[in-house]
Amino acid sequence: MVQPRKSKSGGSPSGPPVSGRAWLMLALATVGFAVNFWAWALLSPLAPRFKDDLGLSSFEQSLLVAVPVVVGSLGRIPVGALTDRFGGRVMFPCVSAAAIVPVLYLGLAGHSSLAALLIGGFFLGIGGTAFAVGVPLVNAWFPPERRGLAIGVFGAGMGGTAISALTTVKLVDAGSMSTPFLITAVMLAVYAAVAALLLRDAPGRTVPTEPLTRRLAATARLGITWQASALYAVAFGGYVAFSVYLPTYLKTGYGLTQADAANRMAGFVLLAVAMRPFGGWLSDRLGPVRVLAGSLAVVVAGAVVQSFTPPLAPLGTIAFLSMAAALGAGSGATFALVALLTPAGQVGSVTGVVGAAGGLGGFLPPLVMGSLYGAYETYAAGLALLAIVAAAALAYTLIGVRAAAEGGKGTRRRSGGGSRHRTAGTTA
Repeated sequence: MVQPRKSKSGGSPSGPPVSGRAWLMLALATVGFAVNFWAWALLSPLAPRFKDDLGLSSFEQSLLVAVPVVVGSLGRIPVGALTDRFGGRVMFPCVSAAAIVPVLYLGLAGHSSLAALLIGGFFLGIGGTAFAVGVPLVNAWFPPERRGLAIGVFGAGMGGTAISALTTVKLVDAGSMSTPFLITAVMLAVYAAVAALLLRDAPGRTVPTEPLTRRLAATARLGITWQASALYAVAFGGYVAFSVYLPTYLKTGYGLTQADAANRMAGFVLLAVAMRPFGGWLSDRLGPVRVLAGSLAVVVAGAVVQSFTPPLAPLGTIAFLSMAAALGAGSGATFALVALLTPAGQVGSVTGVVGAAGGLGGFLPPLVMGSLYGAYETYAAGLALLAIVAAAALAYTLIGVRAAAEGGKGTRRRSGGGSRHRTAGTTA
């Protein structure tokens, strides 16, 4: 598999130095990702309250938190392609400013009925597309042997969901239903202004000249697009599913209060966020295939244990935190793979498709879990399905993805970036 280049002394890859400006752009992109994900996740902590206040069924509650996920996921495909064309300097302020509209709508008028919430949640998905802006922006600023770590650090911006989990319910209790939405709208506006002033694209950024449809068709022909999509649907999709549904699961399955369930979900999210840069960093040293395989094996074990609904302390907590760490590391490793094997001018397009797959991977599980619980009053079958899917992804990683990475067959050859990628590492 692809291994990072080592120095003559056998240490970790050194490569060219990274400029201070590159780190500044990484920091700005990560903050933007976090703020947009904060907005994207506003409905999840309030879903149990909306269920009680509006008399929603389990499926309707699941649909409420899933709609922003699917819209934000599918929106990454055109947004990623537009970022390849116009750059993150243009797209980050645009996406952040556009997300303000649904946030204000939900806070001021859109929380009185399920239909209004679904309309607001649909457009709230705009915040979820920020991921497809940040990855190509960061990727262009860093040399190949540092991209696993850099994109892992950027991916930690998904901790915006933890901000939402920790603050939304408390802000509603302390003020009103509009309070968290108004605060988030202000943060989006501030970030959009700062990004417009300070954010820059990397010098020498590859700008595609072909039409959007032709570029998307070329992206669909890359092997890495579908390999990474399958893996990200499980790794990041699992993270998204837990981050939006865990409060409901803990409240229904273990009888926790809304505040306690939201706090525990925040702990899950924070651990996953912390492990994402570690997964990228480890991929720079061991190779992303090994990190992915180890992560998926942990997810399989954790899902099997939790399918028996063990006591929350300690076994259930250990199972959930193990899965959080593995899903975070696996998400970082997936984009370390993307950074190594994707041609420079197509990173945004590939990121859009892969990011969409990850978000869609998080869309279905809440609906499945809600439907199964409504039918059988247990979550065991849903967690067993997660174990099966993760096991299938593990087998695919060990057979299909490893085979493509070894010797540069498939992905790198089809991408036309063989010589560039050989500067990032050797094949072992």
